[in-house]
This record gives sequence, structure tokens and C-alpha cells, in this order.
Amino acid sequence: MTGGAAPAEQRVWQALRTVFDPEVGENVVDLGLVYRIACEPRAIEVDITMTTPACPASGMIAGEAEAAIRDACPEVPGVHVAVVFDPPWTPERMSDEARRRFGW
Repeated sequence: MTGGAAPAEQRVWQALRTVFDPEVGENVVDLGLVYRIACEPRAIEVDITMTTPACPASGMIAGEAEAAIRDACPEVPGVHVAVVFDPPWTPERMSDEARRRFGW
């Protein structure tokens, strides 16, 4: 990551907080679905996962994540969001706030 990427990375995290998993009604950041964010001046790459590989909303969530990042970082020409399943998601990845909202 370059020295100038930190502000873009912060904007990416903020943008991803606006993307919700429609099945559980929680944003992808607090669910722990964001595995990697790499910001460079001309490209942003993000790896996200789903709570299950059979998630029917994975394409929609990835598309919404990409659109949110493009809106937050219009100066970056390349944005790519990949859905990955390794390592598998576990509830331990969730934020404390999300766990509280679910009553865990």
C-alpha cells in the first residue's frame, strides 16, 4: 500500500458500512465479511466473503460494495470486489456491536 492510500482506505471502510446483507440486515463490515482492502492510486481491490457459500445475495452484495466504493473514491479508476470463501467466515469475525445487536 502506498503512503497516500490511507485516506482512500478509510473512505472504503466507510463506504462498505453502507452495504448490508439483506438476509440478516447488518452491514458487511460489522458482520466481518471484509477480508482485504488494498488501495493504490489507480486501483482498489477488496475481498469479501459471505456467511455461507450458498448465499444467493453474493453477486448483489459485491455489486453494491463496488458501487459504494466508486462513489466514495471517484478519483480511483479501477475498483474490483471479489467474493472469496477462504478462509471460511465464522461468527467470531463479527464486531462487538453486531454481536450485541444479534443478542449474542
